[in-house]
Amino acid sequence: MTVCNKELALQEAKRIVGYIEGAELTKEEKDTIVKDSIANFNENVNPGWLEYRKSVSTDAAFVEWTDSVDHFEDLYGTEFIDCLGGFGIYTCGHRNPEILKTVKAQLDRYALHSQELVDPLRGYLAKLVAMITPGDLQYCFFTNGGAEAVEMALKLARLATGGRWYISTVGAFHGKSMGAISMGGKGAYREDYTPMIQQVQHVKYGDADAMEVAIKNLQTVGEKVAGVIIEPIQGEAGVQIPPMGYLKAVREICDKYGVAMIVDEIQTGMGRCGTMFRCEVENVTPDIMTYGKAFGGGIMPITGIIARPNMWVDKLIDNPWILGSPTFGGNPLACAAAISTIKYMLENDIPKMAKEKGDYFMEKLAALKEKYPTVLKEVRGAGLLICMEFPEAEVGYAVTKGLFDRHVMTAGTLVNAKTVRIEPPAVLSYEKIDTVIAKLDESIADAKKQFKL
Repeated sequence: MTVCNKELALQEAKRIVGYIEGAELTKEEKDTIVKDSIANFNENVNPGWLEYRKSVSTDAAFVEWTDSVDHFEDLYGTEFIDCLGGFGIYTCGHRNPEILKTVKAQLDRYALHSQELVDPLRGYLAKLVAMITPGDLQYCFFTNGGAEAVEMALKLARLATGGRWYISTVGAFHGKSMGAISMGGKGAYREDYTPMIQQVQHVKYGDADAMEVAIKNLQTVGEKVAGVIIEPIQGEAGVQIPPMGYLKAVREICDKYGVAMIVDEIQTGMGRCGTMFRCEVENVTPDIMTYGKAFGGGIMPITGIIARPNMWVDKLIDNPWILGSPTFGGNPLACAAAISTIKYMLENDIPKMAKEKGDYFMEKLAALKEKYPTVLKEVRGAGLLICMEFPEAEVGYAVTKGLFDRHVMTAGTLVNAKTVRIEPPAVLSYEKIDTVIAKLDESIADAKKQFKL
């Protein structure tokens, strides 16, 4: 148990800063950091994190220390090929040098904003986002994390429509803050927090008719629906891809009943699925769209929403703070990262890169599915948002652990435990993809033998 001691805290802080600023660590210092990390997580973070690590590694104490392009390394220089991508943040790679250069330049100028003067980068970024998003999406609000962006979208839908109800989908994942988790579609993440936002109905994902029935029934009994919130692909539910035409049908339903259509592109957007935003596949413009993950270029945390002009009602103009006022939302460092990310993505056509490499991955995975039909039950994906489905969660965990032992990092999804994601940087080379497939082949073979499949 840690007790208050400011003198000891100062000594400890100096020691840690020395690790961060030091050019090279000695073997003794590395061993100390590993030992400290285990103790610190157990005593001051959450011992559950280390228990979770044991599910994918016999050694829970791999301490991440540096990264570059398509991999990261632990303290001792062990290199892991990244097929997890920080759940989607590393589309442009780890510490992309062009984006990092921009952020460092801004850091040398000023890091955070005064909150009172006009910060130009926020305006420039908002303009760029309006230029790369579908249709007439125009007004931006920047936040720090995905759940916070969803909260802003939910609040904006109420402000703009006057409605109070929301329609979400079974299997949905929109974050874990109270509003976001109210929209979530997995009981395990919801039940400890009930009652939460009460005016929420969940309908089957991919079924536009069910969506319309829910809205119509609520309106019939005198309830007004503020918004529908959907993912164009349900990422955490195991990369569930709806039938083509689903988004367009939901758009028509929202127009018919005067309901705001919120599309959550936090994981699917910024080139991940082969287009800059997934809703472009059906040529759909939502009323409100969230974005995040890769938006900060894998360098800085930044998320946000963008909305059509009719959503930006007089209340928001009369009181700009009514929607929210996050202290660090849209800060200069984060905006610099996002601006540089957009530049890099457009210059290098990252969406096209993601599509082509995703197609290559899918071809290789289809061959493994044919080779191991009792183990690898299904593969599905769009661009570099891909998942593999196994007969049981334990089989998927075994394959994940096998990959980790072979220095490939991936992980399961949060809602569907039987699925394992492949979500690497778009800059991952074809040579590295072949290496991943070879190691996956070995891991699946081991799982087949272990579970006698």
